[in-house]
Amino acid sequence: MRQTMQKMIHVGMIVLTLGLAQQALAQKPPSWGADSSPSPNAGGSVSREANAAADRGMNKEIEYSNASKVGPKLVVLPGEIKSNNSGFLQKFGPNNIADFGELELSKANFQVLERADLGPVLNEMQLAYGLGDPDAARKYMSKGKLKTTKWIVKFDILKAEQVIQEKKGFSGGVARNLLGIFVPGGGMATSAAQEVTGSVDTTSGAGIWIIGMRYKIIDAVTTDIVAQNYTEEKMEIGAKGTKVAGISSEAAGGISLDTMVQRLIQKCVWDMDAKHK
Repeated sequence: MRQTMQKMIHVGMIVLTLGLAQQALAQKPPSWGADSSPSPNAGGSVSREANAAADRGMNKEIEYSNASKVGPKLVVLPGEIKSNNSGFLQKFGPNNIADFGELELSKANFQVLERADLGPVLNEMQLAYGLGDPDAARKYMSKGKLKTTKWIVKFDILKAEQVIQEKKGFSGGVARNLLGIFVPGGGMATSAAQEVTGSVDTTSGAGIWIIGMRYKIIDAVTTDIVAQNYTEEKMEIGAKGTKVAGISSEAAGGISLDTMVQRLIQKCVWDMDAKHK
């Protein structure tokens, strides 16, 4: 009788656990749509177009093929920014890139040691691995949590440059004058055409950037490079404007530098997860 009761309790606990798990899976994370915006244009056509463009630029989660496997313990050191582009340097620093790196490596199930735990040792470690000094590296790897660290990882920006810039436009004022030249004495029809044409102005432009990132995996003890790879992505920033009979519309936007850096890191971590775990 006691054994039967224990089995029933055991089965009941399993059912309860499965029910709670299904309930947790059914729950959705918090979400705030356009309807929650206090903007006076929320829900309008301009708002819908702006939100649709912003949705295309939002970060997307990456499914790492070996995320079910626990990866080696590692430390992400602040990388280097080789680009001389002032806009990029104002926006990003090595620590920003390392933060994104830690985030994605954790999602891929690598065992990431927080840089904050390293304290003042961090700068000395950067110098040791930058110089490829195994004696200095062994000194740090013999301490505390670092004893079981296998890899040192760096993400470096090697390129951030605008390679193409295109602009196009139509000036109604110039076209109106041309109509007057080529159709002299055209009467009311020509005058009307001149008025309509003169009220139209359009402009559009696009700038293409290429941003390149290298990841480097360094053996924590020997300072030898275990693996490295390089990847590039295009970033487009564009704007357009139209003015017709006093009615104007303008739009500008593109992928942000933050999103571009995160996408590059996701590609690098995907490569590390697929090839080196």
